[in-house]
Amino acid sequence: MEKTWKPMVAGILAIIAGVALVVIGPEILALPGRILAFPFIRSLASTAFAVGAVFVILGIIAIVGGIYALKRRSWGLALAGSICALPAGFLLGILAIIFVIMGRDEFDEFE
Repeated sequence: MEKTWKPMVAGILAIIAGVALVVIGPEILALPGRILAFPFIRSLASTAFAVGAVFVILGIIAIVGGIYALKRRSWGLALAGSICALPAGFLLGILAIIFVIMGRDEFDEFE
């Protein structure tokens, strides 16, 4: 099977989006400490904590999926990583998903 650029680009996009999520997640996690000074916003503290934690988890999955896409190993994990990249940047995530799907035949489990 001829190796094309599609899984490689999908992996790079997923990794970029994953890194963005891992960087943004802790900032959102720290947000409750910053907003507790404002009593009318205290109800948002637990929501901000949950969103930050989810962003970090999605970012880690996106990075791992991007690495698997670069290695052309597990198509399912590469697709899951691309899907988890969606919150970081909708365009990055959509392009990563499209390129993983288009390069499906290049992954080891489908040869």
